[in-house]
Amino acid sequence: MKTIKILPLLFLFLFNACSSVRVNSDYDSHVDFKQYKTYAFHKKGIDKVEISDLDKRRILHAIDNSLSQKGMTKSDNPDLLINFFTKEREQIDVNQFNMGWGYGWGWGWNPYFWGGGNTFVSSSTQGTLFIDLIDTKKKELVWQGQGIGTLSENRIEKEKQINDFVSKILAQFPPGEEKK
Repeated sequence: MKTIKILPLLFLFLFNACSSVRVNSDYDSHVDFKQYKTYAFHKKGIDKVEISDLDKRRILHAIDNSLSQKGMTKSDNPDLLINFFTKEREQIDVNQFNMGWGYGWGWGWNPYFWGGGNTFVSSSTQGTLFIDLIDTKKKELVWQGQGIGTLSENRIEKEKQINDFVSKILAQFPPGEEKK
């Protein structure tokens, strides 16, 4: 009976573990990131991103919020140009559960085995958001953050996810100031 009570908690834990955003970043270790105080968006690059204009605006707004919280300001003569791009792929999960409760030990017939196996197939869309920071004077990429997670079609969930992706990615900028 304890197993039956624990299963819903296990599924909840697995669902939450799969829904989180995994982030990482890479940067030019020869750059002094304290010099960057202003930014602008790289319009030509962002226009090429193949997502809806609504999602683009959500991402831009989330980036604006995150960078302004770091003390940076938008400028017509910026230190950094911000670009982003996305990738997505369909993920198929196949899980097989044996519904019998008496497994027995070793090989052979088990008189306590009942139920049989069930196979569950689920699919989800896994998305990746890349945020690039480009030094405007050198015209070089100096920092790139990446977030990977499961996407939702629900508008309210989508807004939360975009904010979560962006805030977790930009928490790693500038390098050396990551929250541990």
